[in-house]
Amino acid sequence: MADNVTSLVDSLAAGRSLSADEYERLVTARTPQLADELAGRAREACERVYGDAVFTRALIEISNVCRNDCYYCGIRRSNRDCARYQMDAEQVMACAREGWRAGFRTFVLQGGESSILTDAWLGDLVRDLKASFPGCAVTLSVGERSRDSYRHLREAGADRYLLRHETATPAHYQQLHPAAMSFDTRMECLRNLRELGYAVGTGFMVGSPFQTPARIAADLKFIEHFKPEMCGIGPFVPHHGTPFTNEGAGTVDLTCYLLSLIRLMQPAMLLPATTALEALEPDGRERAIRAGANVVMPNVSPAMLQESYELYDRKPVSKKTAFQKWAELERKLAPLGRRLVVDRGDVAESSPKEDRRG
Repeated sequence: MADNVTSLVDSLAAGRSLSADEYERLVTARTPQLADELAGRAREACERVYGDAVFTRALIEISNVCRNDCYYCGIRRSNRDCARYQMDAEQVMACAREGWRAGFRTFVLQGGESSILTDAWLGDLVRDLKASFPGCAVTLSVGERSRDSYRHLREAGADRYLLRHETATPAHYQQLHPAAMSFDTRMECLRNLRELGYAVGTGFMVGSPFQTPARIAADLKFIEHFKPEMCGIGPFVPHHGTPFTNEGAGTVDLTCYLLSLIRLMQPAMLLPATTALEALEPDGRERAIRAGANVVMPNVSPAMLQESYELYDRKPVSKKTAFQKWAELERKLAPLGRRLVVDRGDVAESSPKEDRRG
C-alpha cells in the first residue's frame, strides 16, 4: 500500500474513525492489492472478537405486499407483474420449526410495508415464536412504522430490527425514492428503534444509481456515528420492473472492500454476507466471509413463494430444506477456516473477547 493509504488504514484500525474526506480517499484508492490487504486485516479483527464463528439467521419472507414505490425495488407498488402474497401465521411457524430443528436460533421476518402486517398480527406472531422456541432471537424487517408500533413489537418480544438507511445523503435518498418518502422519516425511525432498545441493523446498496465515492464516504461516516449492531451492505442489482432496469449493477469487489473497512471501523459489528452477492457471483458469499463478514442469512421461506419476493433480478432461489442449507453452508465455510455455530449470534460487547470458540 502507498504510505498515505497505509496511514489512513492504520488510523482507522487504531481509532475507529476517519473524516468523510479520508473515507472518500480510501474508497477511491481501492486496488486489488489494497483490497487483499484490508481483507486480511478485517479477518484478523473479526477473529479477535468472534474466533472462527459464523452466525446464521433463518430468513422468512412473510409478505411481498408493499405500499411504497421505491425506484430500485422489484416488489414496489407499481410493479403489476409481481404475484402478491402474505403468509399466514401457521406457515411462518412451520418454516421456523424446520429452521429450529436444523440449528437456526434467529428468525428474521421480512416483508413489504403494508396495512396487512398489523401490530396485532405481528405481535402475536413474535410472542408465538418466543414461546415455541425458547432462547431464540426474533428480528423484524418490515420497514418504516410509527414509534408506537415499534414499541408494541418490542414489548411483544422482538429483539432486533433491520432497516437500511439506503444512503446518508438526503439528495441521493430522494433520487432513489418517490417524493412521498422522506430521508428525515427514515432517520427518525432508526433513532426510535435505537431508543426503544432494539439491536438495530442498517446498511446501503453498493453501486446504486447516482452513488459517488463521496456519498459512500458519507455512508461510512453515518455508520461510524450511529454504531448499528448489524450493517447489511450488498451490491445494487437492477430489477426489470423498476425505473432503474437499465442501470448497471454494483460489484462484489467494491462490496467486499467496504465490508473490510466497516470491520476495521467496528470489529464487533455483525456483518452479513448478503444474498445479492450470490446474484452476481456464485462464490460472492464466501468472498464476503474472507473480507470480514460473519453472518449468513439463508432463505427458509416456502420455495413456491421465494420467486415472488424478487427484490432484484437473478435473486437466488432454492428448494433445499433448512437442513440441506445448513449442511451446504458448513461445507462451504470449512475451507475458509470458519465454523457455523448453533447460536442466536448476539453482538459482542465492546471489549473484544479473546476467543468464542468454546
